[in-house]
Amino acid sequence: MPASTRLSLGLAAALLVAAPVSLMAGKVPVSPSEWLGGGLGQLIIIELRLPRLVLCVTIGAALGLAGAAMQGYLRNPLADPGLFGVSSSAALGAVASLYFGADVSALVLPGFALAGAAAGMAALALVVGRSASIILFTLAGLLLSSLTGALTTLLISIAPTPFATAEIVNWLIGALVDRSWRDVAVALPLMLAGALALAGTVPALDALTLGETAARSLGIDMRRLQWRMILGVGLLVGASVAVAGIIGFVGLIVPHLVRPLVGSRPSAVLLPAALAGALLVLVADTLVRSLPTVSELRLGVVMSLVGAPFFLMLLLRMRRELA
Repeated sequence: MPASTRLSLGLAAALLVAAPVSLMAGKVPVSPSEWLGGGLGQLIIIELRLPRLVLCVTIGAALGLAGAAMQGYLRNPLADPGLFGVSSSAALGAVASLYFGADVSALVLPGFALAGAAAGMAALALVVGRSASIILFTLAGLLLSSLTGALTTLLISIAPTPFATAEIVNWLIGALVDRSWRDVAVALPLMLAGALALAGTVPALDALTLGETAARSLGIDMRRLQWRMILGVGLLVGASVAVAGIIGFVGLIVPHLVRPLVGSRPSAVLLPAALAGALLVLVADTLVRSLPTVSELRLGVVMSLVGAPFFLMLLLRMRRELA
């Protein structure tokens, strides 16, 4: 059995163990005997914790898959889905809805965020044009990320009321508090479409490990691969940001945890990275709900506290290798 298959089965088993623990954990512990008892416990599980669990798993898988695909495409172990500029574009759309007070419906904010992600994908494609250059693609993503980040900061600085500012900052931190089945219905179809788009890139990403010139000689259409990457990562990251805000470092961390166990081929990394991302976000969310704090810690804060030291460790290791 290939190492990637063994690891995927192990991660899937770990998810099956972590899921019921996540359902039980929280400020109000709910034992399994209460899950279908028809009382308050069942209501908490069905309406609050189960949709949150589904979002944890799907968002973690989406970010892990997007990160592994980005690192394979750019052949850069420090690449992250945020490099595309799609996450910051989605965040700008959501912040715009909060700034203008348009979030009167539960679907408006995710709708604005998805519109922002779509606009970011279109802008990225427009800047890159007919070129299939990975360097141009990376620079265009950095430009888009910088521009949308600046516009988001501008909206925060000129927010009409302190309440609007607090709402914007609270959303940008990233969290899964009070999410419902409506949020699952918004995000899940888009994430599935994004995952299917990236699944079709696996042979091309494997060929790309030999170099861009070698991949072209093997018949890989680099422009088509680029479009698939824009579509797949855009849908995965855009849908994640639309329902949970910005949750960073997942796409950076999990491919590095997986790669030493399965090898560097993207075809071996993508599925385990998706499962590892799902497990990481689920465990982190269970932790923030279980801590004895007055108010629940935000998931985005916890992931940043974990991710920043991990990123520093990667940089120090790379410095030692280059020395």
